[in-house]
Amino acid sequence: MLLEGSMGVEDLVLLEPLEEESLLKNLQLRHEKKEIYTYIGNVLISVNPYQQLPIYGPEFIDKYRDYTFYELKPHIYALANVAYLSLRDQDRDQCILITGESGAGKTEASKLVMSYVAAVCGKSEQVNSVKEQLLQSNPVLEAFGNAKTIHNNNSSRFGKYMDIEFDFKGSPLGGVITNYLLEKSRVVKQLEGERNFHIFYQILAGADAQLLKALKLERDTSGYTYLNPEAARVDGMDDASNFKDLQSAMTVIGFSKEEIQQVLEVAALVLKLGNVELADEFQANGIPASGIRDGRGVQEIGEMVGLNSGELERALCSRTMETAKEKVITALNVTQAQYARDALAKNIYSRLFNWIVNRINESIKVDTGEKKKVMGVLDIYGFEILEDNSFEQFVINYCNEKLQQVFIEMTLKEEQEEYKREGIPWTKVDYFDNSIICNLIEHNQRGILAMLDEECLRPGVVSDSTFLAKLNQLFSKHSHYESKVTQNAQRQYDHSMGLSCFRISHYAGKVTYSVNSFIDKNNDLLFRDLSQAMWKARHSLLRSLFPEGDPKQASLKRPPTAGTQFKNSVGILMKNLYSKNPNYIRCIKPNEHQQRGQFSSELVAVQVRYLGLLENVRVRRAGYAYRQVYGSFLERYRLLSRSTWPHWNGGDREGVEKFLGELSLSSEELAFGKTKIFIRSPKTLFYLEEQRRLRLHQLATLIQKMYRGWRCRTHYQLMRKSQILISSWFRGNMQKKRYGKMKASALLIQAFVRGWKARKNYRKYFRSGAALTLSNFIYKSMARKFLLGLKNNLPSTNVLDKKWPAAPYKYFNMANHELQKLFHQWKCKKFRDQLSPKQVEVLREKLCASELFKGKKASYPQRLPLEFSS
Repeated sequence: MLLEGSMGVEDLVLLEPLEEESLLKNLQLRHEKKEIYTYIGNVLISVNPYQQLPIYGPEFIDKYRDYTFYELKPHIYALANVAYLSLRDQDRDQCILITGESGAGKTEASKLVMSYVAAVCGKSEQVNSVKEQLLQSNPVLEAFGNAKTIHNNNSSRFGKYMDIEFDFKGSPLGGVITNYLLEKSRVVKQLEGERNFHIFYQILAGADAQLLKALKLERDTSGYTYLNPEAARVDGMDDASNFKDLQSAMTVIGFSKEEIQQVLEVAALVLKLGNVELADEFQANGIPASGIRDGRGVQEIGEMVGLNSGELERALCSRTMETAKEKVITALNVTQAQYARDALAKNIYSRLFNWIVNRINESIKVDTGEKKKVMGVLDIYGFEILEDNSFEQFVINYCNEKLQQVFIEMTLKEEQEEYKREGIPWTKVDYFDNSIICNLIEHNQRGILAMLDEECLRPGVVSDSTFLAKLNQLFSKHSHYESKVTQNAQRQYDHSMGLSCFRISHYAGKVTYSVNSFIDKNNDLLFRDLSQAMWKARHSLLRSLFPEGDPKQASLKRPPTAGTQFKNSVGILMKNLYSKNPNYIRCIKPNEHQQRGQFSSELVAVQVRYLGLLENVRVRRAGYAYRQVYGSFLERYRLLSRSTWPHWNGGDREGVEKFLGELSLSSEELAFGKTKIFIRSPKTLFYLEEQRRLRLHQLATLIQKMYRGWRCRTHYQLMRKSQILISSWFRGNMQKKRYGKMKASALLIQAFVRGWKARKNYRKYFRSGAALTLSNFIYKSMARKFLLGLKNNLPSTNVLDKKWPAAPYKYFNMANHELQKLFHQWKCKKFRDQLSPKQVEVLREKLCASELFKGKKASYPQRLPLEFSS
């Protein structure tokens, strides 16, 4: 890695001087040249360019798959390639942790990683189907889980961790998606300039008139209370086109047409709920109550999902309190009824989102029981500091604290502790350990979440104020907690701190939280009446979302709080991440306005500090770039030395020392730990890989040579056997032919001998009568020839035809004349046989007349027909 002209340093480990200012200048310089990726060792820094760059696609995928990590420019494909090859070739489960603020480009980074892995793995029909389902899960989850915020037009409002599972060849088998804490409060309320979830706008913009009519919706977004009319459209986002892509993606994943229709109906139901207006009413005893101002909206909801509108109205405007002995129905005032309506809308949408995730998991899950390799991709909401930070921002930032803790423990802390364990000399690098903040939030007995749960569960008057008072009492002297009360106690005056607020010094900076609604949002309660009403719907999907509404499954047990559920989910996620080999993508937001080409040094400096990039560089520069246990290292590189290849009978460390000593590497580049070999610079590792590649080429050539020799020998032996067989058949055939010729010659000789003997005997005994025999034979032959010739040349059967062939020899004249007479008589007989008796009488009369007048009358021949003239 060198300075490439005006492009800056590609790996910050080589940055000189190593200061925050030079680091920021380097990032800014690369950002201006549209070089958005930079390394810190094997950690990738990605600066969001807020524009499409021509550095992605099949051409770049093919380019990066053929090179090692440092051989080309820094790129997200390089990191994805390292993770995939480590999983495929070394059987090491991987996880890719993508962290950064909201708007820093985490979601796009996760999609690029998945598209790269999908492109480089197998290409069979089944594999392509799995890859397509995994990739198409993104637009579905983005439609239902992403929204426009102040910082980001496509912000993930939920956490997503996807485990992609591979077979032993590295081909994807399927996956499992886990979602974390959907920001369901966005369903009913958004900040100024923000939007609700994309799906609502996509339905209204992309659905045809027939579908809108079936969903009982109007296309105008201003007609819905839950939608912010000021931000109905987003630059660069086509909701109508995205809706078609969503339907196509759901079909590819495996959703049926009926399931897609039902999902859209439930989403439409949420929109319709927001338009249900509640009005003040009073009971007979004067106690405030509530009712539906216009029953049309409730009626349309009932018609769409098969629910009695009166049942829904009762559930919205009253609450049933049930104990073991009795049941009490209490009317709700307008404020309470509105809270119930919004709680129902949030719960329906949240449960619908969970159902969609589970439905996707059903399609992409792995059914085989074979051993699998796993690559996890974490795309979770970034650290948030808003003007008004509530419970959602608190748990989101808690999750980011835990991810920072993973980064610290698995990179900085583990780096130093590993050198200590291995006995490698090391100069300690100080870094900020955020475990004190994590404990402040998650401690089981004395953490903020524990105090929140305790306040939610304790009897008596409970409010957000009593919760804040408990925090002030418990953490009054905590270095990372402050509030108005603690500031007053320390005589500090801060006008930005409200009376109902507390502030936590996170690793990313100080964040002030308003405790308003903390209790309600943590309780996350839905009145049982509403669950039962939804369960009574004839809409199969909606009914399945509320199993607790079934009277047979009714339970008085209190469900776990939202904070507890999220804390448990984060704990499982952390355990999952610790079990895999981490790969880090640290995303940075260059400006607050999502503008291309703008780089705010102040904003980036804050992110560089809380991401600990400077400390990460120091650790990398002070340490070794690569380490591996002796056994695996020896197994990979022992072929470089004749001493260790093909067999090595000694210990692993001795084997590593043996072949590295023969390679004449600098002693400063190597360090031998207790269980691992450490290599200082990537160049040395590249040298080993290059030598291994050349050696593999030599071995491959040797194997090819041996194989070709074996193949030629086998071919020769086969040809020799074939030649012997052919020769034996040829010789046999030649002998058969020779025998045949000898036999024919013998028979010919025998014939000549027998002929000679016969002629000799003939001359001796039969010569005297030969003339008579010959003359008889010749006469018979001539007679046969004459008769056969006559047979073939007979004249016609007409009785008047006097033609007859002449005899070939005079001595046949008499016989020929007699044959002519016989033939003429036969013709006459045939002619007479054809005549009828009447014709015979006529002829006899004519014959009589002929005998009387023939020769006696001169004109007789002219007066008779031709046949009687002779």
